[in-house]
This record gives sequence, structure tokens and C-alpha cells, in this order.
Amino acid sequence: MVKSGLYTKEIMEHFKNPKNVGRIKNPSGLGRAGNMVCLLPNQNIHINNDLKEIDRIFPGKRVLSHDGEYNKVNKVSERNYNGDVLIIKNKLGKIQLTPDHLILAVKLPKGDKFLRTKNKKQLISGWYHAENLKRGDIILYPILKEEKDCKYIKVNVSKSKWDFKSKDIPDKIPIDSNLLRLFGYFLSEGNVRDKPSRTFISFTLNIKEKDIVKDIKKISENLFNLNIAIKEIPKKQTVVVNLYNARLARFFKRLFGNGAENKMIPDFIMNLLPERQKSLIYGLWRGDGYINLNRVGPRAGYSTISYKLAQQIKILLLRQKIIPSIYKEKAKKIRGLKHKEAYRIHVGQRDSLKRLALILGVKYHPKSYVSERGWLDKNFLYTPITGIVKKQYQGKVYNLEVESSHSFTSEAFCVHNCGDIMYLYLKIGKNKSGKEMIKDVKFETFGCTVAIANTSLLTTMVKGKTLEEAAKITKEDLIKKFKQVPLIKIHCSLLAVDALSEAIYDYFSKQGRPISPEIQAKHERIEKEEKEIEYKHKGLVELEEELHKNEK
Repeated sequence: MVKSGLYTKEIMEHFKNPKNVGRIKNPSGLGRAGNMVCLLPNQNIHINNDLKEIDRIFPGKRVLSHDGEYNKVNKVSERNYNGDVLIIKNKLGKIQLTPDHLILAVKLPKGDKFLRTKNKKQLISGWYHAENLKRGDIILYPILKEEKDCKYIKVNVSKSKWDFKSKDIPDKIPIDSNLLRLFGYFLSEGNVRDKPSRTFISFTLNIKEKDIVKDIKKISENLFNLNIAIKEIPKKQTVVVNLYNARLARFFKRLFGNGAENKMIPDFIMNLLPERQKSLIYGLWRGDGYINLNRVGPRAGYSTISYKLAQQIKILLLRQKIIPSIYKEKAKKIRGLKHKEAYRIHVGQRDSLKRLALILGVKYHPKSYVSERGWLDKNFLYTPITGIVKKQYQGKVYNLEVESSHSFTSEAFCVHNCGDIMYLYLKIGKNKSGKEMIKDVKFETFGCTVAIANTSLLTTMVKGKTLEEAAKITKEDLIKKFKQVPLIKIHCSLLAVDALSEAIYDYFSKQGRPISPEIQAKHERIEKEEKEIEYKHKGLVELEEELHKNEK
């Protein structure tokens, strides 16, 4: 058996050169099977070093796929939907999607054996319909693989014509551990004060963080030949470190954004080799993080009010084989001070803490045994589903068609873009014996490789056959012809057969003729599945409004 990647040579031949594609005008029978699987519009999807809500993504954008690479979006689909949606959660976040959407997961068999992580690791992953997953099943989340090493960065901001005070700084800066550490400090504790004739970089630190002040001073002198201004404010227990250079300040603002809620890490840093990214993590964690190894249940944490920065730190940590949890903390008031909504990143798993402690230069000798609810390999984080809720939703839903990988990644889940809709057209004639036969057949489909290949194969098999012969074809017949179909794609074979069955049913219905029990049973099953996604509950408020009410 010859295989081309995941698929056999026979499948790829029908996919690349599909037979009988198109439609028949005034068909004798028309069959439709399948449905689009979709996400709600407010789902954030990882595009190239950014996150966008799915309804704001356009063809040409690149999305993070299950292969750890960014792949191009070829098409964005939307439709109206009224029915059940599932809200599925894990330690990275949640996703809201139609029940038949495919999620990359490991489904746990029943039995105490698979309560143990070492036994879970022996199971094979696959694409599972969301409605077939349960709490405790394991989700696979991709680790970013794209790498592009960069030794220098150009300061692509010119000096203002009226800037007579700022010292000249190099036009090209080496991207070494010192610069990356400074970047980390800025992302955590820095901001740009941008006012006419007074633009500079400022760091606000705890008054006890004298070692960070010293490090900022040393880096500024060595890389930029700049002195820093230090001002302690004992009443607020803070120390302010100012770096007066307007050109450098505008450069930092362009790189990282300004204002704590807008902070982000630029592309060239996200794509550096993981080993080099450790210096950035060091600066980030020293600035706005903590590690407590003396408490019962040692842990480390990081806090930011920038959603995007929190998601980027997640990606950085996974590349270091560190498992994070991300929680959103609501805005609150403590001792008269208002605190904005924040994203808290926790690290508590023993091996992850060991790796983080090594990056931070902290000695850690764990006394506890390893406790693994999740684990990592070179390609994925494996983490359990922590909750599933079913809700009603009425409104737009969206799907992406992704080149090559056919998958895309939200903040917490990796999903397949395979939503298969098949239309199959029949033209009925008579053979030499006077029996009704399929004179012509064509199909249209929005589907994946196997969906297209299956329907192409089926049309070649049924052309010229009598209706009785065609109706006896099963999904097993298609699979046998293809020699092997991946388990996650068996449903595509069933959809092709269902579309044929519906076309035959449609023909007999139009003729007002009796329908065989087998065709009738298939039609009733398909009709029932269709009704599950039809408009059922008019006048319902949208899901987000329901969730807000529940939270209150």
C-alpha cells in the first residue's frame, strides 16, 4: 500500500483529480448530507504572533495549526445557527463551538487503569467530535515550532529634527541576553512617557529591587552609552528609573506597544531559538512574576493586564517545556486601590517549576513526588478537559478553511476545519433491460481531502448501476477501495453514502413511489441529525448574554 503522508495513493488521486464534479440541471434526484461545523464569533484564534476573533480573520492570514506551524487561511465561512453549542474548558482557557466540530484529543477508555498518567500516555490521539468528549479526556495543544534566529535589530526610528538633547545611539543593536533581559523588564515594569519635547523610557519598581535597577543601569551604559536617572519614593515603596532618549523611547513603543494593557512581544523575539528566549523570560518574571518554593505546594506566577502578552508568554513557556495555567481575574478594589482585570499565569507542576527555577537562577530541590495531570512531548501539551457546559445559541457561527494542515488553534484548543456538506445530483434513465439506472451523477462539496475523494470514488462506482445496486453500497465498500482510511475520517465515507441515499429517496418521493425500508430508515436518521442544528428556540438571547447573567 502506497501512502502519501496521512492518505493512500488512491485517496490522493481522487482528491487531486476528482471525477464528476459539478451539478446537473433539473436532476432526477438531489441528495444533501453533512453540515458545517463552526465556532462562535468571539473565539480568539492564534494568527501569526497575534490573536484575532474568528469573525475578524480574513483569507491570507496565517493561523497556528496542529503541526506547530502557521498556515494560510484560504477561506472563511459563516452561517446562521440556532441550537446547542458546547463550552469546553481546560487550564489554558475555553472554547465555544458546535457539537460536531472536531477537536484534537485523546479519549480515555473506561476503567481505573487510565486514571494513571503513564497509561494515558500510551493512548493514541485523534480528531474527536466535541460532543463525544467528556471531562477528563485529554486535549492536545501545539507547541510553536517556527524559528528564525536574529543576531541584530535595526533601530528603525529616526531622531527628531528638534531633538537636541538625546545622545546618539547605535543604528543596529546586538540581540544578546542583556538586551532580551532589558526587554523583559520593560514588558513587565516599563512604559514610554510620550510628550512633546519630553519623551523617555520609565521603569517603576519596588524599592527593594535594587538588583534590577543595577542591571538596567549596566545594560543601558553598555548597549546605548546612556546614563539612567533614579528616584526613590519611600512613601510608595517604589523606585523610578528613567532612561532619557527620545529615539530609543519611540523605538520601544513601536516594538512593544504602550500602556500595560497593550503590551506585546514582537515577531522577531517570538521566533528566536527557545534557548535564547530564556533571557526574556528571566526579565519578565523578575519584573512582574514570583516563585515561591517554600510554601506547601510550591508554585510560580506572573500577572499582566495585557491579554495578548499573557497568551504570548504561554507560547514561550510551552517552548521551554513548562506547563502554564491561565486564569482571568476580575477587576477589583483592594485597600481603596482599583485593580484592572488581569491575566494570571501559574506554574505548579514539579518538572515545570524545575525548568523555570533554572531559568531564573533559583535553586529548587523538590521533595514531593511527581504529580502529572498534564504532560509535554516535543510537539504538544497534553492537558485534561476540566468542564463541559451545553448552552443554546442563536446567531452567526464561523469556520476557517486552512491550507495544508486543515486545523487552527484557539487560546486553549486545536480544532479541525473539516466541516463537510455534500450535494449529490442524479440523472435517472433506463438500461437495455428496461431497468432504472443512474445515467449521470455529479457532486459538489465543501469538505476535506477524504470527503472529496470519497464522493469522487462513489460517483464512479454508481454510474451505470441500477438504483437497487447503488443503494446497496456501504461506507465499508468505499474504505475497501481506498485500502485504508484514517479513523478520524471514517465519517466522510458515511456522508458520501448518505448523500447518495438521500438522492435516491428524493427521486422516489418525486415519483410518488414506495420507498424501501432501508432507504427510509437512512432518510429518517439523516433528517433527525439535520433537525438537531435547525432553528429550534426562537427569541433566545445570545450565549454571551446568558453567560454574563450566570456570572453575576
